[in-house]
This record gives sequence, structure tokens and C-alpha cells, in this order.
Amino acid sequence: MQMNKLLLALCLIAPLCLAKDVNYCDKNTEYGLKVSGVEISPYPVARGKAATFSISASTVEAISGGKLVIDVSYFGWHIHSETHDLCAETSCPVTTGDFVVAHSQVLPGYTPPGSYSLKMRMYDGNKKELTCIGFDFDIGLASSLADS
Repeated sequence: MQMNKLLLALCLIAPLCLAKDVNYCDKNTEYGLKVSGVEISPYPVARGKAATFSISASTVEAISGGKLVIDVSYFGWHIHSETHDLCAETSCPVTTGDFVVAHSQVLPGYTPPGSYSLKMRMYDGNKKELTCIGFDFDIGLASSLADS
């Protein structure tokens, strides 16, 4: 009986944040910007609620500006693209060393639950690709409609 209570308690305090491993788009390319990981909060992502993707990275060159290009796929099908100003997602200029790019977004309540893949390319102000990464994430069944 105690074991069942322990398992229930562990389920109730499941991680609200998950660190995801990232893969570089081209394993043979030496990107100037290194990504050490991605944290997604909450996890799994809830439809109709804000989700934050925090990307930990480091650079050997200062970055004064640029853009992020994000492509999302659902079961292998490309479903969404968006472009963001890099300085809107982190403090610019980015000095050499470690920094975090954080993007928050509310996914529509009608977003299907399941496994998604995200590919993010980061460019500097001269349109030079600094890095390209990919990672998977899940969207759960919860939505703001159920909370109403």
C-alpha cells in the first residue's frame, strides 16, 4: 500500500520542466555557436497555455543581432514556420561566452496532441548561419478549454 502512495506522489510531482537533447542539423559542420541543451516548460507542452523553450548556448564571437528561423513538423509533416528577431529572444549584443535564448508561445487549443519535431536555425545580422539544431517535444492532452 505504501508503494502505491509513493508512486502516486511521484506522478503528481512529475517534472514541470524537461531538458531535451539537441542534434545539430549537419553533423559535419562546425557551427560557431554551440548549443548545450533545451529546457521546455511546462512539459509536456499544454495546448492553449504558454510554453517556454529556453536554449542554452555559447559563442566565441559577439553577436549584435540576427534572427531565429523555426520550423515545426508533426509526424514528419512540416506544419509551421516562423521567424523571430534574435534580440527579442535574448539580450543584444550577445557577448562571447554562455547565453540563453528563450521563446514563449501559446499554442492554440485545437493543436493536436502528440510528438513534434522542431528545427531552429540562428543567423547573425549578416545572414550567416551560426547554428542549426533539432529536437523533439510532446504536446499533451491538456488544454485551456478543459480548465474552463
